[in-house]
Amino acid sequence: MSYDWVFFDADGTLFDYDVGQAAALEGAFEACGLSYTPEIGRRYSKINHEIWRDFELGAISQEALKTVRFDRLFDAVGLKADSAELSRRYLEILAAQTALLDGAEELVRALTGRVGMLLLTNGLAEVQVPRFAASSIRDCFAEIVISGEIGLAKPDPAIFDFAFERIGRPPRERVLMIGDNLGSDILGGANYGLDTCWYNPKETPNGHGVAPTYEIRELGEILEIIR
Repeated sequence: MSYDWVFFDADGTLFDYDVGQAAALEGAFEACGLSYTPEIGRRYSKINHEIWRDFELGAISQEALKTVRFDRLFDAVGLKADSAELSRRYLEILAAQTALLDGAEELVRALTGRVGMLLLTNGLAEVQVPRFAASSIRDCFAEIVISGEIGLAKPDPAIFDFAFERIGRPPRERVLMIGDNLGSDILGGANYGLDTCWYNPKETPNGHGVAPTYEIRELGEILEIIR
């Protein structure tokens, strides 16, 4: 299929969020004088995934999730600490994590000049802005739309409206949405009338009832889709 624009999700699609999260969490615990263990990391990953899902459903604000996720973590592991201070340290370190997934830079550079590219992320502005600016792919994207800057989040159609306005409202059939999250990227894109590509490297079963247009295991497969 031929497309004029590609919308990329950021975390888990281009950026290696697992690596960045682990480094930021361990660094924040150390900076706050707290003992860190791999079990804490596992607990946090689960809690963080759940709270971002709540945010996408409108059940919690982006501002509140910054500290609530650490309150829940402390309860889960039996710690008493300042969640606001840990959150501040965590976000500072996370904003400096620019590791990309295997094949991500090669992909976006191969697409540069062939299609327009827009980064569409539900992340926090204080993390995504400096991280993207310091990344090796910052010059490949025409636009970046961050939920934390505009108060909208995938899968809400309004954030897609905002993104389309930024690129001159091309025909929807000429835009492909690529992401790893069925509930925000794929559902959001499909509901807006876009073709979607689910990046599913771990071959996770599709339990959401959302049918992506394409499903891939490796980022390089996108080049076979965008001809």
